[in-house]
Amino acid sequence: MNFDHWRHSLRAMLMQWLGRHASALAAYWDAHQADPRHAETMRAIAWLYAQQQHWQQAEAWLERALQQEPDRADTWFNLGYVREQAGARARAVDALRRATELNPKLDQAWYGLGMNLAHLGEHAAAAEALRRAGELQPMYGPVWYALGMAHHHCNQPE
Repeated sequence: MNFDHWRHSLRAMLMQWLGRHASALAAYWDAHQADPRHAETMRAIAWLYAQQQHWQQAEAWLERALQQEPDRADTWFNLGYVREQAGARARAVDALRRATELNPKLDQAWYGLGMNLAHLGEHAAAAEALRRAGELQPMYGPVWYALGMAHHHCNQPE
């Protein structure tokens, strides 16, 4: 067990809980230096950058985490979200598709995929993704509205 890594990680979590994001980021960086292969630390750093809307830095850290753990659907989903927020919708679609491949029950990934496809004008594919999201979360109204809009754009009013 790498005690230096955990010492820095615990300090980072405390700083994050206290709302001291700059101190938390510095402590996570120390934890990363102590164990450069620890993907959870990379995801935590990405989260802090995302909270500050530093999308490129968040994306880079999520990509690093995926190099260590390429089969984490939640990390692929977060990468898709960060890319969407950065305006890279086509790249967001790639990440969200990977998330749905790894975990077909990840409703947020299906919803994000559908919304990004719709934004790109791929309404038939968006409708399919949104239908899957609706099956997984039938009480989430925005999914059904977006699905209706996708069908409308496909000229399928029924």
